[in-house]
Formats: sequence, C-alpha cells, structure tokens
Amino acid sequence: MIAMASQLFDPLTLGVMIAGLVLVALFQNGFSAMGRALAALRPLVAADPLRDRDAARRAMLKIDQVAQLRGLSCTDRVKTANPFLAEAARKLANSDRIEHFELWARESLADRAQRHGAARNVWLSIADAAPALGMIGTIVGLIGMFAAMDDPAKMGPAMALALLTTLYGVVIANILAAPVAQRLSDLSEAELAWQQEVIERMLAIARRENAPARRAAIREVA
Repeated sequence: MIAMASQLFDPLTLGVMIAGLVLVALFQNGFSAMGRALAALRPLVAADPLRDRDAARRAMLKIDQVAQLRGLSCTDRVKTANPFLAEAARKLANSDRIEHFELWARESLADRAQRHGAARNVWLSIADAAPALGMIGTIVGLIGMFAAMDDPAKMGPAMALALLTTLYGVVIANILAAPVAQRLSDLSEAELAWQQEVIERMLAIARRENAPARRAAIREVA
C-alpha cells in the first residue's frame, strides 16, 4: 500500500499542475480574489453561521430594549463580538435619517456578497481548469510514449505522466476545489441570511423609534 502511494505521488508533476492552476485562477479572477480565496480557508472550518445568528438575535433583543429606554442614539452601547453587528449598531445610532442607515446596509450586504462570490469563483475556476490541465498532461504523456515506441524503457515514464496528470486533475477538481467552493457558497448564504435579518430588525426599530409619538415619549422620559 505504501509502495503504491509513493508511485502515485510525483512532486514535479503535481507542482506543475498546481502552478498551472494558480496561473489560470489568477488570469480569470485577479490577485485580490486569489487573496480572498486563500483567506477563506480559515473560516471554511471555523465559521459557524448558526452560532453567529443566535448571538446576533440575543444582541438584537438588547438593542431593542436600549432603543425603547434610551432611544436610537444609545444602541451602539450594546457590546457584541461580531464586527458586522457592532458596525450596524454604530451606524444605527449615528444615522440622522433611516434612509442613510438603509443605504449603508444595502451597500454593505452587496459588497459582502461580492467578496464572498469572488473567493468562491477562484475555487470554481480551479475545479473547472483541473481536469483540462490533467488532459493536457495526458496528451503530452501519450505523445512521449508514442515517440519512444522503439525504446520500451522510455515508455513507462511517459505513460505514468499521462495517467498521473489525469488523476491529479480529477482529485483536485472533485475532492478539493469543488467541495471548497460549495462550502463557501453555503457559508455565504447562511451568513448573509442572518445579516439581512439583523438589518430588517434594525430598520423596524428605527421606524418605530422615529415615529412622532415615540420620540415625544422618549423626550418625556429623558
């Protein structure tokens, strides 16, 4: 088993495959997207959108209570470890008009979705390109094999190259890149869903607190 595994691992062939895939991804997506794709590997295993959603809901209850007692200008006093929720609470407290907060929220979610999509597209590019590069290696190996028909000793390495590149292309595409892209897509969908829920809740609070009767009540309490 160990001997077979060693035969399946060719550092030079694998290195050339990876270098080719990196170049394809760079050409298709650019350096910034490549950086996001690599940075996305950390939250790939550490992110927990359901936990973040539940924490955001608990924080929203506190924000709602603060808004009712002290007004919108005090909502940023609620402490939260989530950067998006903390920024949203700060914007809510400092926005003069609901429209300003709504515009920020719409742009923030759109930018976040775009960044998520850029990282996911890099891995999709790798998944799409890997089988094609594997096929190129297979063709090169077959050419070398047919060119060495008069020397059987040279046919073995050429045949190994032809088969290994196909193997690497299939493994990289279907076991690495495609699952990573799907995982990033699922995480992005779940994250944007709870963040949209937070924004809608904050907008509802803002509209309630900005009603004339509500503002008068807050001034009387103050």
